[in-house]
Parts: sequence; C-alpha cells; structure tokens
Amino acid sequence: MELIGKGTNGTLIVKENTIELVRTGITARLLGLRGNKEILIKNITSIQYKKPGMLTNGFIQFAFSGSKESKGGVIDATKDENSIVFEKSAQAQFEKLKDVINEKRNASELNHSILQQALPENDIYSQIEKLSALKEKGIITLSEFEAKKKQLLGI
Repeated sequence: MELIGKGTNGTLIVKENTIELVRTGITARLLGLRGNKEILIKNITSIQYKKPGMLTNGFIQFAFSGSKESKGGVIDATKDENSIVFEKSAQAQFEKLKDVINEKRNASELNHSILQQALPENDIYSQIEKLSALKEKGIITLSEFEAKKKQLLGI
C-alpha cells in the first residue's frame, strides 16, 4: 500500500516502512533538487507541518538523525531536500499522510517496547527463538531480528 501526495517541489510517497521524496518537474530542477530520497519511517525524529495560508503554500518537513533541515519557513522549505511544499488544494491529502506516518512511527516504537518485554534475560538461544517467532508473525522486521540477534550473540 502506497499513499501519494503531490507537491510543488516533488512528491511524497508513503510506503510500508519508508517514505520517499521524489523530485520531478521543472520546479524541482530550478531549485536544485534532484533525485529521490528514501527515509526509514522508524528513523524519523520529527515532522514539521505548516498549513497553507491565504498567500503561502504549506509544507511537510522530516527530520532524522544527521539531517540538516531548514528553519526558515516556506521559502527555505522550497529548497530543502527533506521538505515537500504543497498548495491549499492538497492540504487534506498531506494531513492524512502526516497522520499515517505518525501512526507508523508510533507502531515502530510500540514494537520495540514489546520486543524488549518479550525477551527473558537468561538464555540467549531462547531469546533468539522468541525473536524468530516475532519475526515470523510480522511483529518485527528481518533487519530488527538480525540486529538484536547480533547484539545477543555479541557479534
């Protein structure tokens, strides 16, 4: 399931575990924005969202560890690689996308918490077995399973 929001400087695509900022069209090129950027939803630390005003567009901006988002409002957001600017007609779509992304961020935090509670402290192999069961049920991802397994084995 992909959800899509088209902005003036690119398109926001929300996928299962990632968001993708796709830069197409003349506006993106004029602003120097090229290529696509994919960000893991669980790595997003904050979302800045500004509704369109009477004379200005709105924007959605993503921050994550190591990112350098602009802080100058709509004008700077048009040139920021972590932002998508949108018109008033797309406001409802971008609000929905923001809500979906936040739901996915919260679910990722909940899964991490469940994972920590599900693991007993004593037997490493039984912990790995339980991790495998969580992975098979789709509660954790393969990458989360592998990372925790390596941590438990001290690799």
